[in-house]
Amino acid sequence: MADRQTGTVKWFNDEKGFGFITTDNGPDLFVHYRSIQSNGFKTLKEGQKVSFVAVQGQKGMQADEVQVI
Repeated sequence: MADRQTGTVKWFNDEKGFGFITTDNGPDLFVHYRSIQSNGFKTLKEGQKVSFVAVQGQKGMQADEVQVI
């Protein structure tokens, strides 16, 4: 099982359904709305603290299993 990490939402575009998370100990990671674990409309707000698992995506590392903390 992959280790959960924490970070801060850098920005998220509701219309396009993606954004970036600034990790606490590494590079910024891409995040897609499908990776957000919540009910209803899946979105993130700039500055929110989140936890996630970093996974290899088609274009590099990205955040998965994203939860607001």
